[in-house]
Amino acid sequence: MDAVARFIEFSTELIKQGGFLVGFIIIIFESFIPILPLAIFVALNINAFGFFIGVLLSWVATCIGCYICYLLFYYLSSKITYKFLSKNTKEKIERGLKKFQHISLSGIVLLITLPFTPAFLINILAGMAKVSHEKFLAAILIGKVFMIIFWGYIGKSFIESMTDIKAIIYIVLALLIAYIISKIVSKKMNIE
Repeated sequence: MDAVARFIEFSTELIKQGGFLVGFIIIIFESFIPILPLAIFVALNINAFGFFIGVLLSWVATCIGCYICYLLFYYLSSKITYKFLSKNTKEKIERGLKKFQHISLSGIVLLITLPFTPAFLINILAGMAKVSHEKFLAAILIGKVFMIIFWGYIGKSFIESMTDIKAIIYIVLALLIAYIISKIVSKKMNIE
């Protein structure tokens, strides 16, 4: 446990010395590299800059990273991805993407809000399915704020979070609030 505490202290100090840019860049990279642990990066940003600044910095960075990833797949997926696939595989993927394309704003928000949903996969699917820019941007702006606050507030592993009744209640409330906000935004902006 002492080694973990030293690692956290070292990492926090490294981020503090690098400033906001380091905390920002590590979160953006996480949007592209799925094995990087967003929860740890959010916790380190909060540790380095305080809860409000750490959450804000992490939220803005993850939204930008997710949007860039989405844009890459939106514009390049048909040129790169389909080039190496068989016709049968392409047809299966296209059927799945058509279903994802028609997912509601609330549906995408709920997927994004769930703390354990792989954001990288949602970015790729939304880009390849050609989900509208407005819908995807609204979804990440709404959903990511709750997910980032969750990781900042909980800061625990998956198993610990699922055995803590407060964490379960928080997840359910965050999902409910995100769903309600997404319905309001969807209606006001006429996005579906």
